[in-house]
Amino acid sequence: MPIFEINLPKGLNKALGLPQRSPRRSQLRVLKKLLRRARYTEFGQKFSFDQILQSKHVGKSFQQSVPAYNYNKIYKEWWHKTLEGQPDITWPGKIKFFALSSGTSEAASKYIPVTNDLLRGNKVIMIKQLISLFNYKDVPLASIGKGWLTLGGSTDLQKGPGYYAGDLSGITAKKAPFWFQPFYKPGRKIAKEKDWNKKLKEIVEKAPNWDIGFIVGVPAWIQMCIEMIIERYQLNNIHEIWPNLAFFVHGGVSFEPYKHGFEKLLGKPISYIETYLASEGFLAWQDKQNGAGMRLSFNQHIFFEFVPFDENNFDADGELIENPDALMIHEVEEGKDYAILISTVAGAWRYLIGDTVRFIDKANAEIIITGRTKHFLSLVGEHLSVDNMNKAIQLVSEELNISIPEYCVTGEPFDNFFAHRWYIACDQNLDEKMLASMIDEKLVALNDDYAVERKSALKEISVSILKESVFLSFMQSKGKIGGQHKFPRVIKGDLLKDWKDFISKN
Repeated sequence: MPIFEINLPKGLNKALGLPQRSPRRSQLRVLKKLLRRARYTEFGQKFSFDQILQSKHVGKSFQQSVPAYNYNKIYKEWWHKTLEGQPDITWPGKIKFFALSSGTSEAASKYIPVTNDLLRGNKVIMIKQLISLFNYKDVPLASIGKGWLTLGGSTDLQKGPGYYAGDLSGITAKKAPFWFQPFYKPGRKIAKEKDWNKKLKEIVEKAPNWDIGFIVGVPAWIQMCIEMIIERYQLNNIHEIWPNLAFFVHGGVSFEPYKHGFEKLLGKPISYIETYLASEGFLAWQDKQNGAGMRLSFNQHIFFEFVPFDENNFDADGELIENPDALMIHEVEEGKDYAILISTVAGAWRYLIGDTVRFIDKANAEIIITGRTKHFLSLVGEHLSVDNMNKAIQLVSEELNISIPEYCVTGEPFDNFFAHRWYIACDQNLDEKMLASMIDEKLVALNDDYAVERKSALKEISVSILKESVFLSFMQSKGKIGGQHKFPRVIKGDLLKDWKDFISKN
């Protein structure tokens, strides 16, 4: 039985969207709301939102009338106008905040519009997730009222001509309600710090003064922070200084490769809560304890479409074709990988967010993230996803009782055939050939296509073991340290060249 049975008033239930609705009906309601709000914008006028709203099948009419966009296309045609200060372009009013993307695969930062409507929708999903914690078993609910340590981007935003730009976590923290401030750590002053290393040092110095119940952030940076605190105060584990630590809210990257090493820093078990909070919005959230997936935010502020991630819709570089086969939420199938298109209350329309997901429970709209449209390897048809890679690393880590906090993979020629080269972060002494053999063995068991190609054109699997500091230093050299930045799991093109040059010099 749950620790608490929460019986909320019907009005509050309705306001939070908590009753189970039909995902199809909810999504059509969200789409109509978006179209009505934006019909007088320049975008809404060009694509005749009024006519779409009057059609018999609004969803299909919307898909037929509005093209799919990636970032470069929507910025070139529309979002550059919002950055220049023009109002009513893709969403009513003037856009005053922009979230800067955190990916390492693009040279230039992306400016993603952030509106009060988006922040409000994100906040509702956060409240839903918080309420769900009261149904967790055997957890100290008193920890919810303790400090929340959030390792996000700086709240000291860049000021442009008529707008502010920065990490979404920084924008969210800056606009947090007054009642949350006593719980929020590291506090306003440290949160404004832009120098990541200085911010970490200040957090370490303040750590004994805080009673932390929640930690929130990307696993790599959270783990680094905890390791620094343990080293600074000569602790056996983090619970010696934060005995009420009970929850870790993470997202942006799979936690599985980090979990084995992370748990060595703890004195007792904690609950892990996965979120899918991107710069473009709060897409999904884990609504039950030890849940295998996350529930899509299908009845709030985002309209979703799902493009089968295959050669019919994407080219060899992971680029979306011009007229992809996009499905609505009731048309998907469980067990297949889809790229996501989103339309939001911040003026993103049929926007390719770049992640791939798989439905594990269609009735409840529950998904897992399986990778990125550009972060996969298929040199000869092996169709190796980030999900496969994460699982293989997790299995090897558990079998050898080692920590592999970071890794990346690339494809390269091998004689007249092809090979995969893995770069593994591990501070323990391991035989590289043995590790390559073990990873290969796990992938053969996980992926049938990979198993077939290992007998033909994929001739070699090799591993280079590096210190974790090499990965972190490379991120720092790219200006991508801390906050929501993650190391890419598959590296190609110019980024691969930079990575190899960096390794040779360091």
